[in-house]
Amino acid sequence: MHSQIPYSPLHEPAAEDISGRRQALYQTLAQVPPGQVVSYGYLAELAGLGRAARWVGRILAQLPKDTRLPWHRVIAADGRLSLAPDTPIGAEQRARLRAEGLVIRNNRVDIRRHVWHPNDAAVRVRPLPATTKPHVP
Repeated sequence: MHSQIPYSPLHEPAAEDISGRRQALYQTLAQVPPGQVVSYGYLAELAGLGRAARWVGRILAQLPKDTRLPWHRVIAADGRLSLAPDTPIGAEQRARLRAEGLVIRNNRVDIRRHVWHPNDAAVRVRPLPATTKPHVP
């Protein structure tokens, strides 16, 4: 059994660190072009956040309804759409992707055909300082 670590402010991420991580994510997501998709994990990597796919999902779920960020272009690494099709937000994601010309079959997009590959490192956001663990969001 794992022992619990007692509360310490040293274990809490600094507010500016969280803000910087969000900004890196938003800046990278804003660059995903229409008709292309990116996985949660690859988006995290491009944003300089290391292995933070689940964190990306949590942050995207908190976006305001009127956001202009292309959240609908973020899917699972195997091409699966993670939002349930029988929910309003899932239906919206599917409608937006179809409007951009993507075909959805069996709740999946052909990720090999539609995956976003930025031209080069010009798209990548600077990595976080080395003091941050890349696998811990």
